[in-house]
Amino acid sequence: MSTQPDLLYSEEEEALRAAVRDLLTDHCDAAGVIARTETDTPHDRSLWKALTDGMGLAGLLVPEDRGGQGATHREAAVVLEELGRAVAPVPYLTSAVVATEALLAFEDAGELVDALASGRTVGALAVGLHTAPGAAFTTVRLEDGALHGELTGIADAAAADVLLVPADDGGLYAVEAGAVTVTPQTSLDLTRPLARVALDGAPGRRLGDAGPAVRRALRAGAGLLASEQLGVADWCLTGTVRHLKDRKQFNRPVGGFQALKHRLAQLWLEVVHLRAAARAAADALATGEDTDVTVTVAQAYAASVAVRAAEEALQLHGGTGMTWEHPVHLYLKRAKADSIAYGTAGAHREALAALVDLRAP
Repeated sequence: MSTQPDLLYSEEEEALRAAVRDLLTDHCDAAGVIARTETDTPHDRSLWKALTDGMGLAGLLVPEDRGGQGATHREAAVVLEELGRAVAPVPYLTSAVVATEALLAFEDAGELVDALASGRTVGALAVGLHTAPGAAFTTVRLEDGALHGELTGIADAAAADVLLVPADDGGLYAVEAGAVTVTPQTSLDLTRPLARVALDGAPGRRLGDAGPAVRRALRAGAGLLASEQLGVADWCLTGTVRHLKDRKQFNRPVGGFQALKHRLAQLWLEVVHLRAAARAAADALATGEDTDVTVTVAQAYAASVAVRAAEEALQLHGGTGMTWEHPVHLYLKRAKADSIAYGTAGAHREALAALVDLRAP
C-alpha cells in the first residue's frame, strides 16, 4: 500500500545542506568559477576532493555493504541543490549519480563501485547528455574483443578516469580513460563540458547488459537533475530579490515598483512548485513508489522554471547582469543546457502521456 511522500526536509538533510553550503562558500566563489571556465581545466579537482574525501558525498547512493554511505536519493538531491546554487564545476551528477547508478545494476562491479564511492575515481556513462530515460542510445562496435567507434555529447568525459561504454552486443563495458581519445566539444555550459569520445580498438571489461543499467542511470539522472535546476532557480530568485532591494531609482528601491513585485511573486510561486516536484522525484527514487511518473513530471516542469528564473535574473540585474564578471550568465547557461539534459521537457511530457495513458488523439 503506497503512502503519501514526505516532501519536507529532515533535520539530517538540513544539516547536510548547511555543511555543503559552507564548503561551497569557502571553496567555490563565483569569480573563481568564471576564471576556471576561461582555462583548459574547467573542472575543480580540489573542490571535488573536498566533497568526496572530506565529506564522503560521492558514495551517498552506494549501500554500506558495497563501500558507500548508504544514504538515499533524498540526500543526494540536497547536495545537488547546493551544487546548482553554486554552479559548481564538479562531476557529481555524472559520476556520483549517473555512472554510480549504472554500476549498481551489476553485482560483480564491486571494485569499480567502491572506487567511485570514494571519489578517487571519476566515472562517466558514455551516453549523450541529451538522452532521455528509455530513449535509444548510440553504441560502439565490438570487434575481436575490442571496442571501435565514436560517441558525442558525453558530459564530464574530460574529468573521467573510467568510461562506461555501451556496445552493439548489448553489453556495457568499463573502459579506462587512457585507452580512448577525448576531444572537447563546444558547450554552452562551460561548467559542465561535453566531449567526443573516440575508441580505436580500446579494451574493455564487460559488466553486463547495457539496457537496464543505462535506463536506471538516466532515470536517476533525470530525477535528481530537477534538484540541480531547483538550486539554479532558487539562486536566481534570491539574488535578484537582494539586488532589487539594494538598487535604487528615483530615490527608492527598484524592488518597490509594483510591476517588478508581480514578476518576482510569479517566479517565487513557480520555484515553490519546482521544489515540490524535485522533492517528489527524489523521494520516489528513494522509495521506488511511482518513480517513472514522478520523475517525468519533475522534468516536464523543471526546465522552463529554471530557464525563466535565469532570464528574469539577467534582465532584472540590468546592465550589471550583462557583464562577464557577474555570474548570472553561468546560471543562464546551466539552465539552458539542463533544459535538454536527460531529455527535453517535451520528450518527458510525451513519455508522461504514455505512462498515464493520455496520449494526444
